[in-house]
Amino acid sequence: MTKPYKNQQTEKKEQVALMFNNIARRYDFLNHILSLGIDKIWRKKAIKYLSNSTKNPVLLDIACGTGDLAIEALKLHPKKIIGLDISEEMLKIGRKKVDRKKGNHIIHLQNGDAENISFKDNYFDAITVAFGVRNFENLSKGLIEMFRVLKPEGHVVVLEFSKPILFPVKQIYQFYFNVILPVIGKFFSKDHSAYAYLPESVNRFPEQEQFIKEMEKAGFSQSNYKSLTFGIATIYYATKNEK
Repeated sequence: MTKPYKNQQTEKKEQVALMFNNIARRYDFLNHILSLGIDKIWRKKAIKYLSNSTKNPVLLDIACGTGDLAIEALKLHPKKIIGLDISEEMLKIGRKKVDRKKGNHIIHLQNGDAENISFKDNYFDAITVAFGVRNFENLSKGLIEMFRVLKPEGHVVVLEFSKPILFPVKQIYQFYFNVILPVIGKFFSKDHSAYAYLPESVNRFPEQEQFIKEMEKAGFSQSNYKSLTFGIATIYYATKNEK
């Protein structure tokens, strides 16, 4: 299991919360700089996969961070969006962003654990996760929880980093992701472990067909994925069909 702080004996969940609390103030800046702004386009594409879902849906955004995906989801005219994250510092920044967008009556960001979601079965019309599933301590448990709280015929959309395989994108990506990114991240965030953990967590993540299998084991069906930007990121989507 990949953890941010290898010299600490605490559980991954605690370390991930600590890591994001440490880098929260610089998180948005580094995200947009290190991705050259492409992460904004990826989020727009992810939300479009829900454009034909239930009218005025109730949404759950897991690992919501500073709220970028939840804010993007306002385009769906939702009845309510619940954003969950284990980092209180990220949530504080997210709440300020939601307030600036005047979305407080729709978006509610709260501290919560993706592997122990405090909502009843079949509660949400749709679930989104952006760059969060690879941080789950127990991926299977997190996916099962997502399935549990999703309504029958509801949809889940997951946006996550992946590894390109085409030459020369693969070689450029590996050099940037494994060498350049940790140096820039350390300089701006003052937390070397956080941006060393990022490429490690991506390298170990069961991506594309493997992740689809994990979703199907949790109960999801009609699962598929779409590669983005030469395979640097991937959108996964699936449905909870009634049995």
